[in-house]
Amino acid sequence: MSEPLGLFGGTFDPVHFGHLRLAEESIAHLGLAGVRWIPAGHPPHRGTPQVTPAQRLEMVLRSTAGNEQFSVDPGEVEATAPSYTVLTLERLRRELGSEQSLVLLVGADAFAGLATWHRWRDIFSLAHVAVSHRPGFPVEVASLPEELAAEFSTRRLLDAAALKARPAGGIVTFAMTQLAISATQIRTLLSNGKSARYLLPDTVLDYIRTHSLYRNA
Repeated sequence: MSEPLGLFGGTFDPVHFGHLRLAEESIAHLGLAGVRWIPAGHPPHRGTPQVTPAQRLEMVLRSTAGNEQFSVDPGEVEATAPSYTVLTLERLRRELGSEQSLVLLVGADAFAGLATWHRWRDIFSLAHVAVSHRPGFPVEVASLPEELAAEFSTRRLLDAAALKARPAGGIVTFAMTQLAISATQIRTLLSNGKSARYLLPDTVLDYIRTHSLYRNA
C-alpha cells in the first residue's frame, strides 16, 4: 500500500499560517506522502463566506505554491452542490482507488462536532481521521458526544504507522504547534483597516489588497 495521503478541507476564508502549519506538521507526525487541500465551495454548516469560492481557491493556491508536498483540489469549488465531506471522499475514492490510505485532517473542535456531519459514519469507511490538538490538551473520550465517543474508543490508533496498514477506518490524534490565529480575527482586522501582516502569507495578503477583499464586513 502506498504512503497515506492527507486531506485538508475548509473554507479557508482566508487561509493563514495556522492552516499551513497544521498541514506541515501532519506530514511529519503521521508519515504522510503529502497533503491535498480541498477548499469548500458551498459549505452547508456555516454562513456564506465573504468572498467567492474562486477567490478562496486562489488564495490557497498562492499559499501552498512552492511546497512539493502540498496539492490543491478544486473539486468542491467547481461543484454547484453543497460541500459535504462524505461526497468529496467518495469522489476521491473513485479517483484514487480503494487501496490508497486517505487521512482526513481535522482540528479537535471540528472533530467534537463530527456526529452532526452529513452521513458521518460513512466517513470511516472512506478514510482515516486524524485529529490535531493543542499540546497538553489531548482529545478526551469523556468530552465527546456519546455516539462519537464510542467510535473514538473503538477506532483509535495509538501508532500513526498503522495508517499505512489499511486504507480507512482509524482515528489518530497528534499535538501541533499552537498558533493563536483565526480567520475571524484576520477578517476583523482587515475590515477595520488594520494590519494582518505576519498572520498569513504575503502572497495571500497582496491578493486580498489587490481585490479589496474583506473591507466591508
